[in-house]
Amino acid sequence: MPELPPPPTYSAATNPWIDARTGPSYRRVGLQDLLLNAHTLDDLALAAPPAASALLRIAVAIAARITGLDDPDLTAQQWTELRREVLHTGRLDPADVHTYFTRHCWDVFDPHRPWLQDAALREQCPPDGINALVHRPAGNNLVWFTAPGDTPAPVPTPHALQHLLIWHFYGRHGTGRVRTVGSRSSKQLYSGPLRTTVSYHPQGRTLFETLVAGCPPFTGEEQLEADLCPWEAPPPDPLAPPHPITWPGRLLTGRSRHALLLVPDPTGSAVTDAHISWALPSSDAFLEASDPYLAHTTPSGQHDRAGVPRRGRRRADADRAWWRELDTLLLAPDEDRAMRRPDIFSTLNDLPEDLRQTLRVRVHGFHQDPVLTINRQWYTALTPPLLHWMQEHDPARAQRIADCCQSAEEVAETLDHAARQAWKDIRRAAPRRNAGAAWAADATARYWPGAEKAFWRLLDTPDEPVRPAFTRAAAGALRAATQSDRARSPHAARAVARAVRSLHTPHHTQRKRRT
Repeated sequence: MPELPPPPTYSAATNPWIDARTGPSYRRVGLQDLLLNAHTLDDLALAAPPAASALLRIAVAIAARITGLDDPDLTAQQWTELRREVLHTGRLDPADVHTYFTRHCWDVFDPHRPWLQDAALREQCPPDGINALVHRPAGNNLVWFTAPGDTPAPVPTPHALQHLLIWHFYGRHGTGRVRTVGSRSSKQLYSGPLRTTVSYHPQGRTLFETLVAGCPPFTGEEQLEADLCPWEAPPPDPLAPPHPITWPGRLLTGRSRHALLLVPDPTGSAVTDAHISWALPSSDAFLEASDPYLAHTTPSGQHDRAGVPRRGRRRADADRAWWRELDTLLLAPDEDRAMRRPDIFSTLNDLPEDLRQTLRVRVHGFHQDPVLTINRQWYTALTPPLLHWMQEHDPARAQRIADCCQSAEEVAETLDHAARQAWKDIRRAAPRRNAGAAWAADATARYWPGAEKAFWRLLDTPDEPVRPAFTRAAAGALRAATQSDRARSPHAARAVARAVRSLHTPHHTQRKRRT
């Protein structure tokens, strides 16, 4: 009787699947090597920013385990001193890294405990197909570049793992395959914990500094049960009551609302299919938590049933440049401001001076529809060192930045109103809902690059008035957007001239400032 081939294996710890960068050089490493060599790496280099944002949370949780920064019994001062000691060592202890990784199963295709997956899906729901895992076009969606075809191509396991992370953190809402657990059957999916959000991660000179600086401190009450990451916990029971959101493991890695199972090819080097279904049976099972890397909104007068102020999350917007968020990132928390900077920023002032002066912020956003199955665009950006501009260190510079951001937004709204009004003036028709949308959209798109140039110039010229600089950028943008129409029609030229004058003397009601 012929001997059966061994089952496929792929270790997320030792097999290379994570792209990382050191200077101009790139290499692919496993999760264990990423932690072992974090002090020699500059940054992650994953092609998909949402996968990088998810992986940063996982790596921070593991680094906290290895360094002891996950001890809830430490006082705030003891925790800060320990973090400084860890930073002083310059790297994660190799023995501690090896010890941690030998304790847990990291095999992506393990028949009983596949990493970040639920083996029970093999019997509880049919597969979705590989296209669903990697967000290839399906159904009535448009195909822009390549059609998946009747026989979808397998996906290399390194790429499939990154999409596994995206599903856990940014997975969609809606219906999927029916999953039957005992007497309960459902096909309802719920949005991932980071869906539609933009994350702000402190970034040091090395990945080691990034992980340690990005470790959130314990700010909650006594934890009544052990804090476990998904790979540290027993196999999930979807019908059991949800675990409390403990710190830091479950807070950073244990809030997924999707269950997945990858189906490998015989070699384990590629994934040919995937099961995707619900991990929690209803929205009532979700426990809210404050992610430390997200900016939050606290709308005035809005409270939940218990009387606690509601806390929303800053939406990712692919059309919004990162510098427009600087006021939110730099201003200290204030109960009068609707926007609150990420909680992780409250710990950065305690870092050693040399690191604090060089610390930048990595922005990872995923512009998605919160309800529909629409993923518009993901994006990333890296700020210059800006912590020395924070209100706690340079209140004058922080206020100047806030004034500039506020004026830029107000002028943009004035520009939109003026462009629409000019269009209505030349049409002499009953106002329609989208009247002037073409002029307004074109003018606004032209305005923001000029506004950014004005913004950085204003920071270097603290005595220059703020609003006139943005108004000049808006006037130039409106003239450029309407140039061909003005050349053809004197009536259009007069309407635009009136609109330009209105930019300098705005007469419509401005919206209330978000900060």
